Amino acid sequence: MKLQLPPGISAPAFERAMAAFRRVVGDEWVLDSDADRHTYSDPYAPGPEDEWAPAAAVAPASTEEVQAIVRLANEHRIPLWPVSRGKNLGYGGAAPRLPGSVVVDLGRMNRILEVDEQLGYCVIEPGVSFYDLQAYLDDNKIKLWQSVPGNGWGSVVGNALDRGFGYTPYGDHTANICGMEVVLPDGDLIRTGMGAIEGSRSWHVHKYGYGPAWDQLFVQSSYGIVTRVGMWMMPAPESSLLLAMNPPKGEDIGWLVETISQLRLRGVIDQSPFLPCSFGKLSLIAQRADLHDGPGPVPEEKLAEFYEKEKLGFWIVGLRLYGDESVTRARAELIKKAFARHTDMPFHEIPWTAGDPRPIYDPSLAVPTAMPLQMSNWAGGRGGHLSFSPVLPATSKDVLPQFHRSRERYREFGFEYYGSFTVSGRTATNINMIMYNRDDADEVRRARALFDVLTEDAHKAGYGEYRAHLGWMDKVADTFDFNNHALRRLGEKVKDALDPNGILAPGKQGIWPSTYRSHRHG
Repeated sequence: MKLQLPPGISAPAFERAMAAFRRVVGDEWVLDSDADRHTYSDPYAPGPEDEWAPAAAVAPASTEEVQAIVRLANEHRIPLWPVSRGKNLGYGGAAPRLPGSVVVDLGRMNRILEVDEQLGYCVIEPGVSFYDLQAYLDDNKIKLWQSVPGNGWGSVVGNALDRGFGYTPYGDHTANICGMEVVLPDGDLIRTGMGAIEGSRSWHVHKYGYGPAWDQLFVQSSYGIVTRVGMWMMPAPESSLLLAMNPPKGEDIGWLVETISQLRLRGVIDQSPFLPCSFGKLSLIAQRADLHDGPGPVPEEKLAEFYEKEKLGFWIVGLRLYGDESVTRARAELIKKAFARHTDMPFHEIPWTAGDPRPIYDPSLAVPTAMPLQMSNWAGGRGGHLSFSPVLPATSKDVLPQFHRSRERYREFGFEYYGSFTVSGRTATNINMIMYNRDDADEVRRARALFDVLTEDAHKAGYGEYRAHLGWMDKVADTFDFNNHALRRLGEKVKDALDPNGILAPGKQGIWPSTYRSHRHG
């Protein structure tokens, strides 16, 4: 990938900045070849990979090096794009929102600084992956569970900072954050909460400090580079019980979400169940060409044949309970009674006891896996996917129209519907995967158009997304439009105050500094 310079920066000025970065991290950790730029591009790019092209990457090894890089970026007016590991697949990977930015790759900062088994927390740097943390827990026989998403290659810190989630009772990863160390856009260093006390003993056990609590300021934001985080972890349970079933009709999602929501609110279920449609399983074990060699999506009758063969319904339901066996069995009976009001389909019960192996394909047992990434092979060629993820109230009157509307849009634009709902008590997060062949220009065009329409439809219905790919950050921010986008205006006021040169992650989540505001929607 050829060099694309930051806006307003000449080639000699850029080289001077790279030379300054080299003096901080060493020659080998300033990555500015064509191959390097390709490495830090979006691996699932829905279009040309240089649409969001990095100019280079720099990989610091310490907080002090991060501070030095930030100060030099201010001096040379070089926009930076920090990533923890760059594995935010489906949302842009390591690529920057503003083309020509320099990626700050924190992957070398991968120390596990502390794990407290008694109080259930760890302190880690952003380069620590879910696999890394699991290996540390296993090697040291620590009886704590992390919560994992679908991509074990990703950063524990990065996922939490982007509001990712998993499938255990600790599945709200952002809520598990307790105490951060952050480099501000001017290079200053802060510690949030109780960490503001030198030698604090309660930094990672109490979420608040004295005065305003700042941690959420650095979630999905461009207000600082997080260099270490305390994360709360789940004590390993004595046992677990999985209740599984496959309701047959798409319309079942209405009562499923409502029933699970009420069980969640009552504390009968303490995880956030993930309810994917059965196409999700198909996409992991087959490709479109295996079922259909004509134009358009796989016909519904062929999908139905697969589901019948695999003994699947429309939805895959897995409700996992954790703790003392007598308690989980009692809670299981409450769940069965609630479900019996809507279906006579029995649950398949799968027990697990401490000491039994935990299968790698079940993130509800807290073992990291990369298996879900297999879905990107579905469309053939260089596969990719986008994730469209609105948040809905957990009611049938919200979920059913959203399901029908999205399913129809998928067919309209020539794609197989792959929707899921993660129920977190009062809300249902509707993650929809759009899978496409990057080598098929028409398919990529249709995928982008589908994402646009889904975003517009959700906005009209009163829903917003919790997370978005680089290419839609501005469009999603546009939908948060109360009082002429007052929330975005506030975000940009804060941005300009903290980062007057606009060097840190311009455009992230639709927040643009005054320096680059003309690039909105660019």
